[in-house]
Amino acid sequence: MTALAIHITGASGSGVTTLGRALTEATGAVQLDTDDFFWAPVEPKYSEKREPGECVRLIREAMDAAGERGWILSGSIGAWGDELVPCFRLVAFMSAPTEVRVARLAVREEAQFGAAAIAPGGARHENFVWFIDWASQYETGTREGRNRQVHEAFLTRLTCPVLRLDGTVSTPELVDRVLAALRDLR
Repeated sequence: MTALAIHITGASGSGVTTLGRALTEATGAVQLDTDDFFWAPVEPKYSEKREPGECVRLIREAMDAAGERGWILSGSIGAWGDELVPCFRLVAFMSAPTEVRVARLAVREEAQFGAAAIAPGGARHENFVWFIDWASQYETGTREGRNRQVHEAFLTRLTCPVLRLDGTVSTPELVDRVLAALRDLR
């Protein structure tokens, strides 16, 4: 059997990381999250980007280290990760309505940084407001970076199968859909 090589991508808050975690539990594969490679491990968190070549090198090393267990790469690789595309056996593209995504992101940010930090006057309030605004513009593509248009263009360049998933569906059902798609690849 070939090791798992799955990329899960989509808008922030659509369930990409949640599905990645659930799939690693179901398969024993190693979960890799693009944020862990894209952002340098500095404080404040998410304030310093790594160079694109460094991101790709680190991801490739992690893929290689996963060995026969395989890997699930969750997140967005943007144009900086195009050379990783041939590694993918399956890409799952997650989508969810903007209001669902923004609500999830607010909960996630509060859990990660604390209510006081993201509240007005808090240490991360400006970052929080910027991030939520950026994420809410995904469908319209009016902000730089990840958006629906960029993702759709990325999906058209793939040679592997693409599985489109509704991020409002339960995580166990999404796992079942991905596992069924993997069985079809064999």
